[in-house]
Amino acid sequence: MTPNSSPAYTAPSRRGFLASSAFAAVAVAGGAPLLAACGGGSGSGSKDGTTTGKALKKVLPNYIPSNLVEPDVASVNGSSPGFTKLPEPLVSSVKSAPGKGSEFRIMTPLWGTVPKKNNPYYTAVNKAVGATLNFDPQDGNTYQDKIGAVLAGSDLPDAMTIPGWNMQGQIRNAISAKFADLSPYLAGEAIKKYPNLANIPTGAWQYSVFGGKLRGLPMPSPILGNAIFYRKDLTGSGAVPGSADDLLAFGKEYTDAKKKVWAFDDLWTCIQKIFGLLPDAPHYWQLENGKLVHKIETKEYREALAFARKLHDGGYVHPDAEANKDADSKIRFTSGHVMMYNDGTGGWKGMVTEQATANPEFDMQALDFFNHDGGRPVLWQDDPGSIFTFLSKKLSKAQIEELLGIADFAAAPYGTKEFMLTNYGVEGTHYTIKNGVPTFTPQGIQEAQPSTFLFLASPPHTVAFPDEPQLVKDYAGWMARQAPYVKKPLFFGMQIVEPQRYASLYTPFDDLQKDIRRGRKKVSDIDAAVTTWKNSGGDKLRAWYQDILDKNGSGN
Repeated sequence: MTPNSSPAYTAPSRRGFLASSAFAAVAVAGGAPLLAACGGGSGSGSKDGTTTGKALKKVLPNYIPSNLVEPDVASVNGSSPGFTKLPEPLVSSVKSAPGKGSEFRIMTPLWGTVPKKNNPYYTAVNKAVGATLNFDPQDGNTYQDKIGAVLAGSDLPDAMTIPGWNMQGQIRNAISAKFADLSPYLAGEAIKKYPNLANIPTGAWQYSVFGGKLRGLPMPSPILGNAIFYRKDLTGSGAVPGSADDLLAFGKEYTDAKKKVWAFDDLWTCIQKIFGLLPDAPHYWQLENGKLVHKIETKEYREALAFARKLHDGGYVHPDAEANKDADSKIRFTSGHVMMYNDGTGGWKGMVTEQATANPEFDMQALDFFNHDGGRPVLWQDDPGSIFTFLSKKLSKAQIEELLGIADFAAAPYGTKEFMLTNYGVEGTHYTIKNGVPTFTPQGIQEAQPSTFLFLASPPHTVAFPDEPQLVKDYAGWMARQAPYVKKPLFFGMQIVEPQRYASLYTPFDDLQKDIRRGRKKVSDIDAAVTTWKNSGGDKLRAWYQDILDKNGSGN
């Protein structure tokens, strides 16, 4: 799997890292995919089940937010702050070089061209941190195999990045066996030694607990990573839909098949949000009268399918979207063949920049979410992280503390000198600044733009596009408006691994919901499918999750 128009996109410097769409699909589905495990169990130290619970507080760092830089669009209830310009002057977040002259080998994924070793970017970063970091970037498209081979061997790097979608098979067990417990260094008040790491939200740390121990350094994600986008330049400045009925009316108004224009692409991901549906595993459970209820058992699931079927029956969905040709959804949208489509918000910047020359009138906006009846929406927070870096157990206490100091440097927030160095390189060599907008030089594109150092640790998600200030206002403003309606699902931030025997239980519903939405089956066919699901292991899976809930509590 590769990252894509991902919700984890933070700042312009991350373009090289987050450049494809599979990562967005992972986040849309609710974070890490269903993972294989060895069997049952739910204790906080078990190899499957969950690695969080009642003992969580003693392993988590305190949250101490940083106020070094004032954003142009303020954070609301955890929404990503926005920066329309590069702050001037830049501030310092690290008092002195954290390194002690040691040498470390760090393995990360890379989607792009591997930069040359010992180049001026690495030289500048190493000098600033006071240590020698030897990065060993690997092809992100084949990273799964590389991780397995490295963890199975004895030559473990000092630090190693593992995306959540790569934690398959026995990799999670290896994480607990091979990597250091960071709780003694970071838990509670100890995090004060590393103020930039202390600025990372608690949820991201919570999601970095494996085998009952804090082992990961997280890359935080935004609270919401998906939106319905619409072409404001083609639909005008009138009222936008605010209910399911409004969407149907929009579909009728803007669909003209003879002109090869349709109102919608496949909106199923966000239709579920409009009907308040929970995400997928492990977040597809909610408590009703003290009992766990799966999303497929709710009336809202049936209502969402019935509404999606109305869009199909009205002919408002592009035929290629109906035919599962998802790879072309962006092209259909930018070419004006569809007025609305849903996607990860991480792709917003790339599309706006791409169309700036091709179509200067292009205006892509995110639709504010609403409940299907026009009331307030119920939005479920996305997983708080999806990529983690781990430190080898073979490191000494002094080496771990040194690497954590360097990670603190890497987690410097936007608007700091440290952020500019790690994300852009050396001014004049790797980038230039004109009218407050940093731009990579050809050398910067080769050496500084390929993302490596940011994997060690990352600041909270930020919307920072000095080259597109209006987009910052649109994007950060949209998230701020949605934030008051965001809720944490029952097992939020809990690293839950379902036993292998349940891995295929939910799969039939992927095909069934498509058949229903596209007119091949009836909404009522869900009832028989749910009965089959219960009898085939659904009720046993419910009991398995109930045991987790009873022993560990919820994650919210």
